[in-house]
Amino acid sequence: MKKISSGKVREIYEVDDDKLMLVVSDRISAFDFIMPNPVLDKGKVLNKLSEFWFNFVSDIIPNHIITTNYEEFPEEFRKEEFKDRSMLVKKLKMLPVECIVRGYITGSGWVEYQKNGTVCGIKLPNGLKECQKLDEPIFTPSTKAELGDHDENISFEKCTEILGKDLAEKVKKATIDIYKKCADYALSKGIIIADTKFEFGLDENDNLVLGDEVLTPDSSRFWPADDYEVGRGQKSFDKQYLRDWLKDNGFKNNPPENLPEDVLTTTRNKYIEAYEKITGKKF
Repeated sequence: MKKISSGKVREIYEVDDDKLMLVVSDRISAFDFIMPNPVLDKGKVLNKLSEFWFNFVSDIIPNHIITTNYEEFPEEFRKEEFKDRSMLVKKLKMLPVECIVRGYITGSGWVEYQKNGTVCGIKLPNGLKECQKLDEPIFTPSTKAELGDHDENISFEKCTEILGKDLAEKVKKATIDIYKKCADYALSKGIIIADTKFEFGLDENDNLVLGDEVLTPDSSRFWPADDYEVGRGQKSFDKQYLRDWLKDNGFKNNPPENLPEDVLTTTRNKYIEAYEKITGKKF
């Protein structure tokens, strides 16, 4: 199998002209660096959680999954090492923008708001507090950066220039519709989805299709609803714990040679807890 991409977390293999294998590793990245140690089972959690969400929103938008059953994979991938962490998918013409949606004001959005009263250039009401829920989710797309570079936030006008008016409108609507449905569901399971990013592609008939990963702790901010309080930073089920540890220990701009065992274990447990709460299944 020809490997066509090796990202921060995923390996992508070309099966034939219209199919790919996506394999999710246990690698973890933070601040655009891949960490020296993997997080055990993280790839399986991400893969199974994405599968859950793809199915959950299939009434809103089609997705790229052909099968996640490894007995139906190409022969080279019918091995234990690929089980539960891989999916056979349709090849799409991926759109060159990341579709970010924010339902709460936090992270870089909060920093910008304090300076300018805006998030990604979008004017928001005065007097918002850190981590406050927005009246309506906002669509804040970005360009996709090469490995090691930072994604760059762009305006909706710029997004329209890149994609064309119709497709940009379609992508914005799909992004917000998916987020709203999933955020409402997650809240019923005790998790706030503060923000997330989606990736879309076009199939052979130019239909919009949801691809890549969906609402994982890698692509989203997950907060425990029972600990949520406006006006401060929140605990989280995602890799924010790892980011905070790196920041507190002076590793924001260069990763450590090794991550401590307790940091790896705590991070793993947060990923698994998110999976179990959302899906209702034991990992």
